[in-house]
Amino acid sequence: MPTGRSAIIDIAAALRDPGRYFAEPREILDAFGLDRETKLRLLEEWEQDARSLAVAEEEGLSDSEPSMLSRIRQARHALGGPGATPASGTTKHG
Repeated sequence: MPTGRSAIIDIAAALRDPGRYFAEPREILDAFGLDRETKLRLLEEWEQDARSLAVAEEEGLSDSEPSMLSRIRQARHALGGPGATPASGTTKHG
């Protein structure tokens, strides 16, 4: 898996599967050579994937570790993304 800081990535492929290129949403923030718009698009795609997975699995998440959706929203908030607030009231369904 390429790292967000040093590897050159295929943007089109990363947009299809951000989790393949980045281990954590915050790595997108540190990715070298990506503009803000591309970073937001990657996070938005990852959020859609994470919602679908959460709905399909109906998983119970531990309070000790923030959910992937929460980490994605925090990263989007750091970029000032639309509708991205750390305490967003949206559900895993969107």
